[in-house]
Amino acid sequence: MKYFSGFSLQNEVNFFESFMDQGDYSICGFSYGAIKAFEYVQKALQNGNRVDRLQLFSPAFFQSKDAKFKRLQLMAYRKNEDEYLRQFINACFLPYERRDVEHSVTVLEELEELLMYEWDKDALKALVKKGVVIEVYLGGEDQIVNSAAVKEFFLDVATVTYVKNGNHFLLTE
Repeated sequence: MKYFSGFSLQNEVNFFESFMDQGDYSICGFSYGAIKAFEYVQKALQNGNRVDRLQLFSPAFFQSKDAKFKRLQLMAYRKNEDEYLRQFINACFLPYERRDVEHSVTVLEELEELLMYEWDKDALKALVKKGVVIEVYLGGEDQIVNSAAVKEFFLDVATVTYVKNGNHFLLTE
């Protein structure tokens, strides 16, 4: 099993262990890490490697947001990176109490990639055609991504699990 962390985070995998397939051929990613996991699987298959399962936890999905929203996010980050990250992490835990998480070094380019990323439905279908099982996990109380838009996009290429009262970390308390 290989895991990719969310934007500005490290070692948060413990939040998802109850959902994770621990098999050798499973690739998992949370939020921004879901993008990285998807790209990793594409390359792994091109190189002849085996991948059985791709698990996407609260995948970063902003293609349903307008350019103004994305511009404002980038402006806020540039203005005060520490404050932006503090508010971002707080929002990840809403509507519940914030928990401790480890931070990684962040760079503007990662936030730009996260916000501007366009999920490719044909590429996802190609993974399924090659035998990769795709699972998407969404929180009904997610304050970061629009769970309904994510569900709508992924429903015909993945098994979508909806955690009714879950936040971005899929926590329910």
